[in-house]
Amino acid sequence: MLRFTLRLAATASALALAAPAFAQDAPPPADDEILVTAQRENQSQVVRGGSAGVLGDKPAEDLPFSIKSYNAALVLNQQPQTLGQLLENDPSIRTSYGFGNAAEQFVIRGFTLYGDDIGLDGLYGLAPRQLIAPELYEQVQVLNGASAFLNGAAPGGTGIGGSVNLIPKRAGDVPLTRITANYASKSHIGGSFDVARRFGDGRWGLRVNGALRSGDVAVDDEFRRTAVIGGALDYRSDTVRMSLDLAYQRVEVRNLRPKVIIGTTTIPAVPGADHNYGQAFSYSNLRDVFGIAKGEWDVTDNAMLYASFGARDGSEDGIYDGITVTNALTGAASGNALYVPRTDNNEAAMVGLRVKLGSAAITHEINFGGAYLWQVNRNAYDFLYGPGFAGYATNLYDTPDVALPSSTLVGGDLDNPYPISRTRLGSMFASDTIGLLDGRVLLTAGLRLQKIKTSNYSYAGGALDTQYSEEAVTPVLGLVVKPVPGLSLFANRIEGLSQGPTAPIDPNLINPGEVFAPYKSTQYEVGGKLAIGALNLSLAAFQTTLPTAFAAPDPAAPGFLRFDVYGEQRNRGLEFSVDGELTTGLRLIAGASLNDAKLRDTPAGANDGNKAVGVPDYLVNANIEWDTPFLPGATLTGRFVQTGKQQVNAANTLEISEWTRFDLGARYVALLGTTPLTLRVNVDNVANKRYWASAYDAFNAALLQGAPRTFKLSASLDL
Repeated sequence: MLRFTLRLAATASALALAAPAFAQDAPPPADDEILVTAQRENQSQVVRGGSAGVLGDKPAEDLPFSIKSYNAALVLNQQPQTLGQLLENDPSIRTSYGFGNAAEQFVIRGFTLYGDDIGLDGLYGLAPRQLIAPELYEQVQVLNGASAFLNGAAPGGTGIGGSVNLIPKRAGDVPLTRITANYASKSHIGGSFDVARRFGDGRWGLRVNGALRSGDVAVDDEFRRTAVIGGALDYRSDTVRMSLDLAYQRVEVRNLRPKVIIGTTTIPAVPGADHNYGQAFSYSNLRDVFGIAKGEWDVTDNAMLYASFGARDGSEDGIYDGITVTNALTGAASGNALYVPRTDNNEAAMVGLRVKLGSAAITHEINFGGAYLWQVNRNAYDFLYGPGFAGYATNLYDTPDVALPSSTLVGGDLDNPYPISRTRLGSMFASDTIGLLDGRVLLTAGLRLQKIKTSNYSYAGGALDTQYSEEAVTPVLGLVVKPVPGLSLFANRIEGLSQGPTAPIDPNLINPGEVFAPYKSTQYEVGGKLAIGALNLSLAAFQTTLPTAFAAPDPAAPGFLRFDVYGEQRNRGLEFSVDGELTTGLRLIAGASLNDAKLRDTPAGANDGNKAVGVPDYLVNANIEWDTPFLPGATLTGRFVQTGKQQVNAANTLEISEWTRFDLGARYVALLGTTPLTLRVNVDNVANKRYWASAYDAFNAALLQGAPRTFKLSASLDL
C-alpha cells in the first residue's frame, strides 16, 4: 500500500514539473490579481450543505436537518494537529478522550461520538479510529442530530447527537502545487505537500498530499509524531463519475497527559497549564491503511446509479497510564497502567439508485438501495497494576517518575490477539422527497430496515461467548418550507439506532468486554436557515432521548461493578450559528448552544432529574478574520471559546466550572516573484489559562485538562 502511494506521489511530482504547459497560451496575471486570488483562497470558510447520506449532496436550505462543512483552508490557517482541534470551531461540539488513551471522542448535543463512528465519504468503519490527522481532507462535514436513516447505524454505538463525515481531497479544475512548513511549541516541527492536476481534457484528475510532523507539544514532555499520505484518482464524463482514494496514516504518542479520575468528594485544583502528570512509560502506536472506491452513473437524465466500497486495516499498540486522585488538597493519587494490542479489519459497501420524477407542479426524488459493513476486532489486555492491584503512588501536582508496574492480569493472547468481536451491519433503505410549489415545499419520508449481528468471544481462549442478531426499522420524516428566497424553515422526526455499548476493560468490572444489544433513540427538531447576502444564519430546537449505559454496584458480586444499560438520558437544546462575510474583508464563524440534559428512570430513581455527566449548560464560539485595509495581503484572526458548567458524576455532587479561552493569529500573503507565499502565526490559549475542559466519561468520574498556550507558525508556497 505504502509503495503504491509513493508511486502516486512520484507521478504527481512529474505532473507538477509539467505545469507550465497548462498556461502557455494565456498571458501571466498581474501581481495584484495573484495576491488577491491567493488571499481569497486562504479564507477560512463554512460550507452550508454537504453529504446527507442516502439523500446525496444537498445545499443546507433543501434539507430538514442542521448540516455544515469546514473547509481545507481552515485546516491550513489554524494548523490543528487532530480532528478534535479542528472541531473546536463548532458551537455544538466539544472534545474528550477515550478510556485511558489518546483516542478523541466528541460530545455533540450532549451525546458522544467515538472515532470509530466517523464517516469517510459516507461509509462507516474506514477512517482511523483513535486520532485523525486533518490534512488529508477537503471538507469536514458535521450533521447535527440522529442519522440512522441517512447513514445507517454507527458501528461503535454512538453518533446519536450528530455525525462527522470526512471528504478526501481530489483534484479541482485549477492546478495546485503547494508545500508548507510548520512549527508548534514546544518543538513540534513538520511540513506537508499537496499536488493536484487534471489531464485528458480534464476528465482525469490526480491529487497526492501528505504531511509529517514530529516533536514535543506544549504539554511538558508529551511527544507526538504524525505521518500521513493520501492519493486520489478520479474520472468524470458527461454521465460517469468515478474515484479511488487511498491513504496511509501513522501516529505515535509518548508520555500522554491522561484524563484524571476523581476519587474524592471535591474537585482538585487544576494543575499548571503545561504540567504533565503522566508517566514516561506510556505510549500509543497507531497505524492505518484505508481507502474507498466509488462510482456514479447517470443511467438516464433523471436516474443515477451509485455504488461505493471501502476497506481499512488498522493496528494499535500501547501502554496507557491512568491517575486517580485520592486527596484533592495535596494531589496525592494512585496510578496504574494497561497494555493493549489491537487490530481491526473492516470493509463497507453501499449501492443505490436515485430517480427524479414529476413535473413543475409536483416532483419526486426517490432513493432506494442497501449497505453492508463487516468488522473484525482482535485485541488482548494486560493490567499492569503490580502486586495486589495496588498500582503505584503518584501526585497530580508534583508527579514523580515511576517504573512500569508488573503484570497483574492478562486477557487474550498478547503476542497474537485473536478475534474478540465480529460485527455485521446490513440495511436496506427507501425514501421519497416530494417537492411542491416549485420546490418551495419539500417533504421527505423514508424507512431503513437495519440488521445488526454481533459475535463476542472470550478473552480466555477465544471461544464464542455471546451472540445476537436483531433487526429494527428506523424511519425519517422531514419537512422544508421556503416561504421567501433565502429563508428555509424545517422540522424532522428521525430515529437513531446504535450497536449496544461495550463494557470497558477494567479490573473493577464483573463483565469487561461485554457487548450489549442495539438500542434506538428518537429525535424531534424544528428550525430555520436564513441567507442574507454573504451571511448565513441558522437556529434549531431539538429533543432526543437515549438509553444510558454506565457502571453500578453489582448486588450479586460484592465489591465489583457491573456495566449495563440503566434508564435513559433526555437532551433538549437550542442551537444558533452564523457564518459568512459581515462586510468586505470581515468574516465570522460563530454560534452558541444551550443544553438541558437530564437523567430519567435511573436505578431506584436515585438520580432521576439530575443533569447528565459531561454535558455543558451552554457552548459559545466565535472565530473572526479581518483583511486589513491598511496592509494589503494581511489578515488578523481571533477566536473565542466558552464552555459552561459540567457535572462530573450522576449524583451531581461534583461539578467543574465554566471556562473561556482566547486564541489570536495573523497571516500575510506576499509574492516571491509571481509565487504566493503565505505566512501564518497563531497563539492558542493566549492567557495560558488552566482549566478542566471536559468531564465526559462513560465509566468514571474523570476530567480532561485543556491544552496550554501553544504557539504555531507556518509558511506555504503555492508554486
